[in-house]
Amino acid sequence: MVHDTASGKLGPRTPSRGVRALVVEDDLPMATLIGNYLEHEGYEVRLSHDGVAAVQAARGFDPDVVVLDLGLPGQDGIEVCRQLRTFSDAYVVMLTARADELDTLIGLSVGADDYMTKPFSPRELVARLRAMQRRPRPIDGANHGPTLRRFGTLAIDPIGRDVWLDDQPVSLTRTEFDVLAVLSERPGMAFSRRQLIDQVWGGTWVGDDHLVDVHIGHLRRKLGDDAGAARFIRTVRGIGYRMGTGE
Repeated sequence: MVHDTASGKLGPRTPSRGVRALVVEDDLPMATLIGNYLEHEGYEVRLSHDGVAAVQAARGFDPDVVVLDLGLPGQDGIEVCRQLRTFSDAYVVMLTARADELDTLIGLSVGADDYMTKPFSPRELVARLRAMQRRPRPIDGANHGPTLRRFGTLAIDPIGRDVWLDDQPVSLTRTEFDVLAVLSERPGMAFSRRQLIDQVWGGTWVGDDHLVDVHIGHLRRKLGDDAGAARFIRTVRGIGYRMGTGE
């Protein structure tokens, strides 16, 4: 059932399929609309209406997906997402009120996986969440040595979804790992932004394909890669990106 962290009110629900969704939106009618739509699709939903409460709710609720408004009281969506990434690998879809707010997201390494600009269709939101959920989930267990992909000092385990640089683990968001996994699977291929979107976000994704650049930037920062002399993720002018050799 929809649980409102501010009011404590519980609404009717359909049987949950075990996927938890946290909706963080200070516009109460909008939050309720999104929550009811997700609940109808089988999600277990919790609502939160300010940034501070959202972080607390995420710690207790442990969501699989988070629908996060950028403009929030208490703490804005940028800070909420930054804090979420210290303890959660949930998929995060950021909601923005204006298209030009994407510039703010591009300029900050907040760890969001996707964005949608208001107004939007709840049906499209559900489609994007489902596309995210179809991606492989992390697998617990021992290191799967034979599957390792090596690029110099970088090692990638696509089964265990682990990454090491100089034998030290690298913490990536799910989307960052998915981008790296696609590039490393076919290291000789130069991928366009659209090809990466099709592989990672799904062929029905609609939006600014420069979102790919945001995640490439995050990856390069975490891998200590210089775009001007990239070892791991190289820019192919006029096309997009391909995996480097690590040298």
